Amino acid sequence: MDLNTFLDTLFTEAGKAGLEAAEAYVIEDESFQAMATNQEITKYSSNLTKGLSFRVKAGGRIGYASTEAFDTDAVGWLIRHAKDSALLCEDTSEQFIYDGKEKNVELKLEDETGEPDEKLKFVLDVEKTAMEYDKRVKKAGYNTIVTGKQTVRIVNTFGMDKQYTATHGVAYIMPVATDGDSTVTGLDVQVRRGFTGLDAKALGESAAEDAVSMLHASPVPSGQYRAILHHRALADMLEVFSAAFSAENVQKDLSVFKGRLNETIAAPSVTLMDDSLLEDGIGSRPFDAEGVPGGTHAVIENGVLKTFLHNLKTAKKDGVKSTGNASKASYSAPIRVATTNFYLRAGDTPYEQLLKDMGDGLLIKQLEGLHSGADSVSGDFSLSAKGFLVKDGKIERPVEQITVAGNFYQMLKDIKAVGSDLTFPQGSFGSPSVDVGKLSIAGN
Repeated sequence: MDLNTFLDTLFTEAGKAGLEAAEAYVIEDESFQAMATNQEITKYSSNLTKGLSFRVKAGGRIGYASTEAFDTDAVGWLIRHAKDSALLCEDTSEQFIYDGKEKNVELKLEDETGEPDEKLKFVLDVEKTAMEYDKRVKKAGYNTIVTGKQTVRIVNTFGMDKQYTATHGVAYIMPVATDGDSTVTGLDVQVRRGFTGLDAKALGESAAEDAVSMLHASPVPSGQYRAILHHRALADMLEVFSAAFSAENVQKDLSVFKGRLNETIAAPSVTLMDDSLLEDGIGSRPFDAEGVPGGTHAVIENGVLKTFLHNLKTAKKDGVKSTGNASKASYSAPIRVATTNFYLRAGDTPYEQLLKDMGDGLLIKQLEGLHSGADSVSGDFSLSAKGFLVKDGKIERPVEQITVAGNFYQMLKDIKAVGSDLTFPQGSFGSPSVDVGKLSIAGN
């Protein structure tokens, strides 16, 4: 049966089952992916999926069930299993199904996702551009384009029925450059609202430049170095350490910031934002996974911790209003807390001036091992890194085979200057380049 008929039937039967409240969360996904190697399309897929999560309140507790079937049998199955899930739930904390009465901000989240032949030509053009950029670029791996269109709809027994549709376009390539005994792999990624925002020439050239620039890189002696974290590296760190600002983790004693609201925890130049209404933000949406309207929140403002990120459950525990950060990893996943567009707000210092003001030090451009070498609870990190040695404010040579170590939360306090080059390198986490003071480097 069609979706509207299915939902009408589901809620009619839910009422007969005596549930206190019920909610359907529906996701419809259209996706396209293509990969090219040696000017041949080596991978091509196009998919359309639809799934529904049914969340109910029974006995004062919340239960879940989910389906990809939309027929009469699925109606009864969802009600039985969601009700059983609620009655067996051991979580006794108060939970909610939102009434949806607050108005949402209207956002433009759709763009053209392109025709298949356009996208196939795109990946071929990216590879060709990268290979022609420099004769030392010998091949290109993982030359991929992904586009998608997702519609999210939430309907519940309180009369809420809201939805939005968002598109995205992602392209990336990893060229390999070789010169003598030196072989390195570069990378660049473009993430846009749709296919029309992707630029094959710019992507191919920047990825090739990333590879070529690291040829003949070598370590530096171990020691303490003044360091600038390139926007790509710091955005990657923000993704890992954002967990410390989730009220869910704070309430589970998994954050060093518990009980520290309104304390100074970072340098005055640090303002850390979570903004689900950001124009062109890939993480933007008008409402969260509970239907709560999105918003713009300064998590850290001028160095002061102002708020944690909340869904309805965590907000109730803390006696505050939800920040609209309820999230579901998939239609069938439970509701958690997650960031939207999470970024360090740009400062006034141009990138070149950061280097000049630092004088001598390291520009850390790439970090590896973040998911094994960084602890979001303690803040400690020890990560393989690549970048450049800087002398007298100018890049002197490429650097690799070094390990950078420190504590992220101390690093926030030690920041000397924040650049003006705010970038979202791979999605919804963004940062400018930042002079972070001194870091410990293990080299040769």
